[in-house]
Amino acid sequence: MAQAYMTETGSGGSGPERRGNRFRRLADTLRRDRRIWRRGLVVAALAVVLALVMVLHAQIPNSIGNTGSLTETFLPWFGLGVPVLLVLALVRRSATALIAVVLPALVWLNLFGGLLTTKSTTGGDLTVVTHNVNADNPDPAGTARDVAASGADVVALEELQASAVPVYERALASAYRYHSVQGTVGLWSKYPISGAKPVDIKLGWTRAMRATVAAPSGDVRFYVAHLPSVRVKLEAGFTARQRDKSADALGEAIADDPLGQKILLGDLNGTMNDRALKAVTSQMRSTQGAAGDGFGFSWPASFPMARIDQIMVEGVEPVGSWSLPATGSDHLPVAARVKVSATAP
Repeated sequence: MAQAYMTETGSGGSGPERRGNRFRRLADTLRRDRRIWRRGLVVAALAVVLALVMVLHAQIPNSIGNTGSLTETFLPWFGLGVPVLLVLALVRRSATALIAVVLPALVWLNLFGGLLTTKSTTGGDLTVVTHNVNADNPDPAGTARDVAASGADVVALEELQASAVPVYERALASAYRYHSVQGTVGLWSKYPISGAKPVDIKLGWTRAMRATVAAPSGDVRFYVAHLPSVRVKLEAGFTARQRDKSADALGEAIADDPLGQKILLGDLNGTMNDRALKAVTSQMRSTQGAAGDGFGFSWPASFPMARIDQIMVEGVEPVGSWSLPATGSDHLPVAARVKVSATAP
């Protein structure tokens, strides 16, 4: 029986040849389709606006509803606009839009790309934790046990209800021999505490304190603070006037402290990007920014979107910073490991 053999023709050939054909076809398309540069101008404009907002966030005024602070609080999330714009550029088959999308991508990477890498190192001689325990926490004893299980040497708690303080004291007594509670904030330590007293942050009641902890490598001044809450209101925008006033008072108290080694633990109701906290952030380092893994978001616990719970240092070296698992609170606890200098004044 005779068999017919057919030789396949068409687009066969070697891999490099096929790739070369694709590039030639793409180049031909770019030459023939002049609209590829005219399409997607709206998408390109949106990409440029997004890049400008991220670059110039510090210039956005706070005079109307504290828009600047609101933008800075959620600034990392502006990066989500990049993949959305990229998809729109591809759908529109617009070379102009594709090039424009590169701008916000580069800006976001410049602002936050460093947070995508691991900066923690080994060492350190003091582990600290701060946690807004939530006044309405249904299980304060369980929250206290969770915090103690972190193995921290020093723990700061905020939003302590007077009726719940004895519960926290009992639950933490076996792990922390020393503690002081001032108003709605408290400090627990494995090492001796002295000089504990309230810090006036212009509220009329106590939501901040300071104390000296005799750590093995030297004395460290600890500040614990819970700045006033902020609200986003339709008619008033981002209401933060009292928070901003308290931040200024806290920053002044820290600046006037002569001790060289200081650690601030607390719920500042603001991120490190928020200009309204500059009285504090301008003189202290964020452990998360210096030695953290990722963004370290702490609120809300169900889906963390912002790091408003802070650990900040002056005169000590952060070597690690991280968020802890959820407790009965609406905030996540955050922790850091630092190196205390025995020779610091």
